[in-house]
Amino acid sequence: MTKTRLGELTLGKTMMTCADFQERLPELFETKADLSANEHLKTCENCAALVRDLEYIAQQAKLLLPIHDPSPVVWENIRTAIRNEQASKGEPPGPSARPPAGS
Repeated sequence: MTKTRLGELTLGKTMMTCADFQERLPELFETKADLSANEHLKTCENCAALVRDLEYIAQQAKLLLPIHDPSPVVWENIRTAIRNEQASKGEPPGPSARPPAGS
């Protein structure tokens, strides 16, 4: 295998360019292919860096926790705190003291 010019590799009789590789990249990630054995990545630092960056982003995305709505207890504690604050100031209960629809 020899590098013929920047971004092109000779693979037997098949030439793989960076564009060819990057076009296949989504499929490779979807199928969880083992990219460590990919011949293009062994000789193309640009594509290897791209794959490293994408793998890092994918790993970091897995660390994001799903966002959940607070429990009804949290909402009730907020309502109670607002009512208590309004009562201590002598204010009439406002709309914020009413439970949200569906509670």
